[in-house]
Order: sequence, then structure tokens, then C-alpha cells
Amino acid sequence: MTKTASLLSALLCTFIWGTTFIAQDTGMDDIGPFTFNAVRFFVGFVAVAPLAFIFERAELKKSLKKDKKTFVNLVILIGLSLFLGSSLQQVSLLYTDVANAAFFTIFYVPMVPIIMFFIYKKPIHWSIWPSVFLCVLGGYLLTNFYNATVRIGDTLVIICALFWSTHIIFTGIIIKNYNVPLTIGAIQTIIVSLLSLSLGLIFEDFILVNILKEKFQILYAGVLSGGLAFVLQIYAQKNISPAPSAIIFSLEGVFATIAAWILLSQVLDINNLFGCLFILFGVLFSQLAPIIKKD
Repeated sequence: MTKTASLLSALLCTFIWGTTFIAQDTGMDDIGPFTFNAVRFFVGFVAVAPLAFIFERAELKKSLKKDKKTFVNLVILIGLSLFLGSSLQQVSLLYTDVANAAFFTIFYVPMVPIIMFFIYKKPIHWSIWPSVFLCVLGGYLLTNFYNATVRIGDTLVIICALFWSTHIIFTGIIIKNYNVPLTIGAIQTIIVSLLSLSLGLIFEDFILVNILKEKFQILYAGVLSGGLAFVLQIYAQKNISPAPSAIIFSLEGVFATIAAWILLSQVLDINNLFGCLFILFGVLFSQLAPIIKKD
């Protein structure tokens, strides 16, 4: 029952993340990307923090007594990874389409084992290399190379996928040792909000009236994506192995593309569609091949 609940949590999380690309894209009509993220993640913090205080206060005290330094270091790394990943993703939407941003974001799936090798010397399964090839080929077909602006946006998303990878890795480590998903979710959102606010105040106009114009997009991205979805992700990673969770999370691009087609009329041409398919197949292959070999 716990595993089923975790799989459903991962699926709901992925649906929220995919559809949130629409809110992220349309939520910058009157405000900048850092301002959007600052408010969005603060809303997420406000939504999650009371729940963390009510349900996890006792468990957090026990966890901090066990190893406070490791907990603090990991939660800072998670917060920084989320800040860098979400910032680059948000800025990229100024230059590229929702489908491009969503599918390049899931590059993090084959990136995870490569990063794990460099950090922890964990062996890389052979399936990663054909997976990377498929993702690169898909990226070539998905990007409109004649458009320099789109190339900038897509490059930012690929870099952002690197930080989503570290976020997944550090989240997997911390949740195995500290059973406080709500607390971790609250801390990471306030870190992202404060860092985004710092950059927003420097580079953008922080105008309350303009922020209120984007209130619905901010609430969707804040409460559901910035708050609930990350808690669902942490809960899912706690109870299911990395392979099935990564497969489900990779569907984020599918949900985002369908939502962009229905709500924003962003229609992909045949080359772009094949690019999406190659990336999706590459991601799925990297996760399914090791399982099939074991069986």
C-alpha cells in the first residue's frame, strides 16, 4: 500500500510540475523571473511550513540530535541546487517554448548516474551512453538552430538539468537518514525564495501591483509546485527505488507539452515531436535496461 501511494504521489507530482510550466511561462507578463520565483517559493514555504511544524517537530528534534551538521549541510545543498535549477529554468522560458524547457529539463535523469560516478565512484551502467546519445539527438531535433534566441533558452535549460540532478541526488541521501519531508520541503523553498529575492531586488523592478497581476500563476506554481509537489517528490523517493521514480518524473515533459498545446497553442512540428520522443526514449531506456538485465 505504501509503495502504491508513493507511485501515485510521484505521478501527481509529475503532473503538477508539467502543468506548472504554463504558470511559469504566463506568469512573467508583468514581472521578472527572479521576482516570480521569489514570491512563488515564499508562497510554497507558507503552505508547507505550518504542516512541518505540526507533524514533524518531534521527529526533527530527534534527527538534529543524531547528526545536526550533516542535516544542515545537505539541506543547504538541496536548497542551492533547487535555486540554481529553478532560476535557470525560469529565465529560459523568456527565450524558448514550454515543450523545449520541459524536455530539456528531464536530461537530469541520465545525468544522475554520471554525477554519482564522479562524486561517489558509483559504476555507470552501459545503458547510460546510448541514453545520452538519444537525448543529444533528440535535443538537436527539438531545438530550432536557426533561431539564436531559442538556442540561448535551450542551453540554459540543459545547464539547469545539471542542478536538478544534484537536487535529486542530495534529496535521495537526506531522506534516507532524516524522515522529515515536510521540513526539508519548507527549508528548501525559503532558501530559494530568499536567494531569488536578492537577485530580483538587484536586477528587476519589485512592484507589488505587477506581482498581484500574476497572483493565479504564482499561487499555482507556489502552493502546488513549490510546496506540495516537492513534498510528494520527497515522499515518493522515500518509498520507491530511483528507477521507477525517475521514469515517472520523466513524464513531466509529456504533461507540459500537452498543456502547452491545449492552453498556449504551442504546436510542435514533426522534427520537434521526434526530438521529444528521442529524449523520452533515451530517459526511459536508461532506467529500464538495468532492471531488465537484473530480471
